[in-house]
Amino acid sequence: MAVNSTHTSKLYEQELGTLREKLLLMGSLVEEMIGKGATALSTRDTPLAQSTMRLDRRINRLECEVDELAMRILATRQPVASDLRFITTALKIVTDLERIGDLCVNICERVIELNEEPPLPPVADLESLAGEAIAVVHEALDVLVARDVDRARELLTRDDGIDEHYGRIFKQVLELMAKDPKSVYRATRVQSIAKYLERIADHAMNVAETTVFLVKGTDIRHYNRKHDSDAPPPPNESGTGKR
Repeated sequence: MAVNSTHTSKLYEQELGTLREKLLLMGSLVEEMIGKGATALSTRDTPLAQSTMRLDRRINRLECEVDELAMRILATRQPVASDLRFITTALKIVTDLERIGDLCVNICERVIELNEEPPLPPVADLESLAGEAIAVVHEALDVLVARDVDRARELLTRDDGIDEHYGRIFKQVLELMAKDPKSVYRATRVQSIAKYLERIADHAMNVAETTVFLVKGTDIRHYNRKHDSDAPPPPNESGTGKR
């Protein structure tokens, strides 16, 4: 009986290890997609954009594999405590990673469309926004691997700056279209790319928030991302939490 128990325990650890490996592989593919998509944007490289889009198929397959494995572990192993938190957070994180992959595909589609037109003048440093999105995704994945709550909270403070950067791009795109109606088709695609990058950053923030839950068991998703305490905000005068 002890042998069977030991064997079962080893299989369980192997399953958890496989789940971690698939999650990290998915993260590395997402990083690769963002980097190549940004390069395709800056260099107007249509073949690179097309090849980058194909990476999304691998990400989609990995999402299905992680979902299937996680559900099987939950059904057959009945994990508790930290293992249960890891498995449930893995299910959340793969959703964010898969959506980042989809947004990278959208960026590449817009890049291909822009490459068929004359280039626009630079708009509020779109490439810099791409760099910010790449950086926060990389940091979010590092934070996840390290299970570093302090770095996760620091990362969350960068969200407002990225939102403001997107706002500047949006304003300049509107000004460009007002001055030059012929630029509308291209300008709307630039605006779309900027929005996709801002959404990618949002998903990176989700990963950081989920990391806090993984380590602390505290759900901070609907509280202020700059809040310093693990505890929910105090109730307001009406007796309900702040929103």
